[in-house]
Amino acid sequence: MRRKIVLLSLCLLVISCAEEKSTSPPRQPEARSVFDGTPLYPIEFSAATRARLDSNLTVARLRYEQHPEDPENIIWYGRRLAYLMRYREAIEVFSRGIEMFPENYKLLRHRGHRYISIREFDSAVADLQRAASLAEPYPDDIEPDGAPNKYNIPRSTTKSNIWYHLGLAWYLKGNYRKALESFEKALDFSKNDDTFCATADWIYMCSRRLGDEERAAAILEKVSPEMDILENDAYHARLLMYKGLKAADELLQPGTTDPIQLATFGYGVGNWFLANGDSSRAEQIFREIIRGPYWSAFGYIAAEADLQRMHSR
Repeated sequence: MRRKIVLLSLCLLVISCAEEKSTSPPRQPEARSVFDGTPLYPIEFSAATRARLDSNLTVARLRYEQHPEDPENIIWYGRRLAYLMRYREAIEVFSRGIEMFPENYKLLRHRGHRYISIREFDSAVADLQRAASLAEPYPDDIEPDGAPNKYNIPRSTTKSNIWYHLGLAWYLKGNYRKALESFEKALDFSKNDDTFCATADWIYMCSRRLGDEERAAAILEKVSPEMDILENDAYHARLLMYKGLKAADELLQPGTTDPIQLATFGYGVGNWFLANGDSSRAEQIFREIIRGPYWSAFGYIAAEADLQRMHSR
């Protein structure tokens, strides 16, 4: 009799849990594909990565809760949420900070970045334009990395990131003229080969889209195989491909499983085919990219945007 009662209790518990699960609100996507509206959710991280990201978030949240009036604590709390692909929560944190500090260009820079992640490009442009204006009278400074390179040497600056992300937002909207202007400004603050290559690549792509072959060739003249690259290997390789020093097939099989790198390599190759008139091959590559998992990679978002434009003509 006692065993029957225990079994009955377990059954009722299972039923209760199932009912609770079925009545819980459905999980909301972080974003939707620009191309076909596919809902996009945070990826499944490895156990080790999840533990590290959760630990970093806990520390950032505690610092924020202890001193919520400190803009740096607000920024890092939002950044740590974003690294877990909890972009909408990150935007909410940045927005609360901007309400407190409406002229803090660093908060606007980070919120603008995350508006790009969730495909709200108009909001990204608005934030990043304001950030650029507010930052103008201040000296530039190195921006600390949330995901450091293997040398633990930060390579980008606040102003280079503001203009770079503004250029990206304009590019994703299909306004290549404004994108080029923004990337040219980012180039003024790109003081090492890593930031130069990341910016130069988009300058090349904007120039090709605008039919400015002279500008595209000019930026490639500054690229060489011997550059001091600590983290932007994919952009460097793409530029070498544009120069004819690497083959497209070499970039499509770079020997890495990093989904961000794969999207970055792939988009450069696909865009190069598109710029050279092979839209069929470009579309094939863009579709391969959006079958990957890391949908917040810039190459992934750009592939979506290009596919949307290719199919709306």
